[in-house]
Amino acid sequence: MHFGICLQSVIPVRGEASHRSEMVTQLLFGELYRIYDNHQGWQKIKCAADNYEGWIDARQSTPLEEQEFLRLFYADTPCSMDLVQLVFNETTKTLLPIVMGSSLPGLEAQFFTVNGQNFMFEGPVSDSTLLEEASTPQERIEAIRAITDEAMLYLNAPYLWGGRSPFGIDCSGFVQMVYKLKKVKLLRDATQQATQGEIVNLLEEAEPGDLAFFDNEEGQISHVGMLIDRFRIIHASGQVRIDAIDHEGIFDGKLEKYTHKLRLIKRMV
Repeated sequence: MHFGICLQSVIPVRGEASHRSEMVTQLLFGELYRIYDNHQGWQKIKCAADNYEGWIDARQSTPLEEQEFLRLFYADTPCSMDLVQLVFNETTKTLLPIVMGSSLPGLEAQFFTVNGQNFMFEGPVSDSTLLEEASTPQERIEAIRAITDEAMLYLNAPYLWGGRSPFGIDCSGFVQMVYKLKKVKLLRDATQQATQGEIVNLLEEAEPGDLAFFDNEEGQISHVGMLIDRFRIIHASGQVRIDAIDHEGIFDGKLEKYTHKLRLIKRMV
């Protein structure tokens, strides 16, 4: 087995070893992966954070030795918080734009190292201390409010199948990224995320930050969003937007109809 890290702004991960194949997810700067196969200039990878599989162009891959992979995997890893920010590679004297939610493994005093190369990042980073250190109900409420506040940073981002950035994101990528900012690991697809967390029996018992899942006509989970409160949900549908929700599902005020049928609610933290 071989290992790698994304040192580009965004790398598309495709279902098959072809640029014509659909994009199933994306790697953002600083994210790690394991390499399982090579085929005609493509690498089959598994994302380290969520075990999601796909193919990337080998020319976009940066290899890592196992020891370096493990060092970065276990390092404290905050995320960038600006819509776009620059990372400076001091070794090559180059600048790279990165998007919100990119990983900064081992960042300390604005510096981190990958493969012996020194990087500098001076922008704002995510803070998970409120959630990690919450010990009272009030502290937990404040920590959850921070999650929903940060979800608003993606508001109006366009919908993109397989996307995970503010410039294009899908429904499960959206909630995954919002929780990533608080160092909470969610799986990649809505069907997978629905297996995580604890069930909330009724919408009336839901809290901000809970995830609501919706099914299609075949009864399969096909959509997910994050509750702002018991009456509103933020989700990626056409774009990241806020809609009304009740026990039936999501109600689109402009279309004056329900667009998604509520299946279940899960609490992730």
